[in-house]
Amino acid sequence: MAGIVSRNFDSADETRPFEEGKGRLDLITTDRGPVGRAVFEPGWQWSKHIKPIAGTDSCQAAHTGYVVSGRMKITMDDGETGEIGPGDFMDIKPGHDAWVLGDEPCVALDWVGFGDYAKPAGS
Repeated sequence: MAGIVSRNFDSADETRPFEEGKGRLDLITTDRGPVGRAVFEPGWQWSKHIKPIAGTDSCQAAHTGYVVSGRMKITMDDGETGEIGPGDFMDIKPGHDAWVLGDEPCVALDWVGFGDYAKPAGS
């Protein structure tokens, strides 16, 4: 194993597009598991643009990561709400909906929950 690994998300191992062209997930496979960069376009909402892919009532992925740009609102299944934006660390449990706030894409890095994110159910 190399002591230094440098990869670029623009040359990801896999890219998963979101419904209606509202963004994408770029995945890099590492020795420690997948790391993802998601670009959520303005107007993106999990329940509209990922739910049809995932086949669950709410997002069942846990997310631990960092917001590079843009803003997002998260609503947990129990009603708890929060917002994340540029420079924020995030740790979000499974069971939530989320959507982009404003006119800027929300770009987030996640090293926990993107491995199976936006992956069709059963694949």
